[in-house]
Amino acid sequence: MSRSTHTPPIRIRTLNEGEVRTDGRYVLYWMNATRRVRSNHALDRALELAVELDAPLLVLEALRCDYPWANDRIHRFAMQGMRDNAAAFAETGIRYHPYVETRRGAGKGLLCALARDACVVVTDDFPSFFFPRMLAAAAEQVPVRFEAVDSNGLLPLRAADRVFSRAFDLRRFLQRELRPHLLQQPRRNPLSHLRLRPLRTLPTGVRQRWPSASRSLLAGSPSKLAELPIDHGVPAVNLEGGALSARKILKRFVAKRLESYGEDRNHPDAEAASGLSPFLHFGHVSPHEVLAALAKHESWTTECIEPIRSGSRLGWWGMSEAAESFLDQLVTWRELGLNFAANRDDIDRYESLPDWARETLETHAFDERPHQYTLAQFDAAETHDEVWNAAQTELRETGRMHNYLRMLWGKKILHWSPDPRSALAVMIELNNRYALDGRDPNSYSGIFWVLGRYDRPWGPERQVFGKVRFMSSKNTRRKLHLDRYIEQWGPTGEAEARFAP
Repeated sequence: MSRSTHTPPIRIRTLNEGEVRTDGRYVLYWMNATRRVRSNHALDRALELAVELDAPLLVLEALRCDYPWANDRIHRFAMQGMRDNAAAFAETGIRYHPYVETRRGAGKGLLCALARDACVVVTDDFPSFFFPRMLAAAAEQVPVRFEAVDSNGLLPLRAADRVFSRAFDLRRFLQRELRPHLLQQPRRNPLSHLRLRPLRTLPTGVRQRWPSASRSLLAGSPSKLAELPIDHGVPAVNLEGGALSARKILKRFVAKRLESYGEDRNHPDAEAASGLSPFLHFGHVSPHEVLAALAKHESWTTECIEPIRSGSRLGWWGMSEAAESFLDQLVTWRELGLNFAANRDDIDRYESLPDWARETLETHAFDERPHQYTLAQFDAAETHDEVWNAAQTELRETGRMHNYLRMLWGKKILHWSPDPRSALAVMIELNNRYALDGRDPNSYSGIFWVLGRYDRPWGPERQVFGKVRFMSSKNTRRKLHLDRYIEQWGPTGEAEARFAP
């Protein structure tokens, strides 16, 4: 796959009316969602501007401590990504400033202090969580041109001007529109052969008030995490964050798991999943980089894409069935959530459900539940159901959950909660507290699919669920290979697995 020489204009959004300041000291790239060096349209754009203006490039990557659900697990994963970025930028002539807040509000003013001396400011365009509000607030304070660049998916966020209500509809759109965007690849290794003027020092006062995070802090040791004002009740896990870890996991998936992905991905015992979801959420790996790895393995180019418009899940990419099955998750389902978040501001609200789903859930809101559990009981995996308990234990202990069981996990929370709104609150709280890929448009898609988003009415009408799709642990046990999974994450296995490397 080739790439264009400039960042595609469709991926650039201007956030204010500021002008480019030609006498500024540097181009500032505020890295906050696309936390990587490789295959990053925003970094490409910042580099283009630095070359055009003959200016140094300063990269600010900051981590605040007051974001919702801030805890040891999320913080450590993010800081390990910053550690990898620090190593990647070293010796390149690009000044990289990693900043980690050590008290609430300590980072206030840092962006503005750096923007005052900037020619132009570039940042990441992420359509969910607190990012849209944060960028809107920053746009009012940045005194120069301020651009947000979309590096979220293979399809630019603004390539579609409507919300797709079904995966089928997005697939048809992708089959018609995606190929030209695949020819506009970000640079795989933008730091090679750089010829930028170096930035010798940061502006006066910045180093003293907002010092760079130390290597030991970015490594995320328990003692350093304990000093930060975040939730220490959710411990860090063994999974290493960062681009280096992401590339190792991607390489292992393509070499050892991809071939059986289509057949085995729903079976927890098979361990066929890619494991890339947390890295995609934190921006440590790009979907373009994942596609490139698949393309190399499959000897594929964009010319292989079949000219069909059927909306079918398989048969249009021109890859093996296993690879196309994976791409349906990476592209169709992941970008379905990005599409919703980019075009609506209620991705996490009950009112965003389709009319039919709200109507049937509210009709059955007062149906008798076979069991009811509190948030604390759900959190502690203290239900009567060993499959559900195992899935919740895996989430709590590892920050991940098997994809198929995540659907069952949500369906049973709906089944065992007093009403659908309470069920939604429990799903969001547990997912965002524990999951490394939580707080993401893709994970909200999964949560709201439980309640009917992206789905259709099903019959026969049932208690509690109404016309919303029903799932049971009994059927799941019958359909899937689960014995080793239950053994690992059940009451006797979890203590040993919790600390397994």
